[in-house]
Amino acid sequence: MDVAVEGRTARPRIGAGQKVKAYVSLTKPRVMELLLVTTVPVMILAQNGIPNLWLVFATLVGGALSAGGAGAFNCYIDRDIDRVMNRTKSRPLVTGELSDREGLVFAWVLSIVSVLWFAAFVNLYTAVLSVIAIFLYAVVYTIILKRHTSQNIIWGGIAGCMPVLIGWAAVTNSLDWPAWVLFGVIFLWTPPHYWPLSMRYSEDYKSVGVPMLGVTRGQAVVGLQTILYAWATVACSLLLIPVASMGIVYSVAAVASGGWFIFETHLLYNTAISHGDVRPMRVFHASITYLTILFLAIAIDPLLPF
Repeated sequence: MDVAVEGRTARPRIGAGQKVKAYVSLTKPRVMELLLVTTVPVMILAQNGIPNLWLVFATLVGGALSAGGAGAFNCYIDRDIDRVMNRTKSRPLVTGELSDREGLVFAWVLSIVSVLWFAAFVNLYTAVLSVIAIFLYAVVYTIILKRHTSQNIIWGGIAGCMPVLIGWAAVTNSLDWPAWVLFGVIFLWTPPHYWPLSMRYSEDYKSVGVPMLGVTRGQAVVGLQTILYAWATVACSLLLIPVASMGIVYSVAAVASGGWFIFETHLLYNTAISHGDVRPMRVFHASITYLTILFLAIAIDPLLPF
């Protein structure tokens, strides 16, 4: 139970292990994992084989630090609405496991270290891209877009596209057309990945005045938009075949998994317009599986002899 100290409420003491878990939670590990999953396959594609393992390790560490810093900034900035939303009320800045000051300092430390790490152990190109990624997520998305427009996740999602550019630049010290095609895949994939989540938690977002598309528009409109972006995502993924000379493994995986992803979005829309039992999380999980299959194929394809 909290006790009053000099007119303020003292936070309960927590153990070192719980403190560490709280800091890890602040980095949004699930988001970080998804971002890092896209990095290694791009490095293999850029190398057209297995890259230097130290370079892979250094890029992944830098990427984890960058994504973690951006996530911590997001948790710090959104701590007011996180206290209200059921989905986020267990975050450490809400529960008191970490103070606001600890969260902000942690975000700055991770972000600065990520840039220095990239500059020292990868290259300056990736260091600059890390700065851009953190700025896009913490400032452009979280501060400028999230609470002011239903298009927030479209343009704010650019931050999630940066790991593919970082992975390519780590190997080549440049940004070539295959990297930009994959940038487009992630950019177009983000709305049909996140909008079903906004449908599932629309009441949460409504309670704090965040105009996610799932709040501002009906389920049928969200379902239709999800279909359109899913089709665009798959079409963009097929551009990689001629641009990067992809082989049979990637081609089959892109068509098959893409077709299944599109089918799931159509199912969501058809259920919405018929006023049936809408299950948006099915599309949310399908989008993750689709992206995992796609990037696994990107990693395997360059390693095959045909």
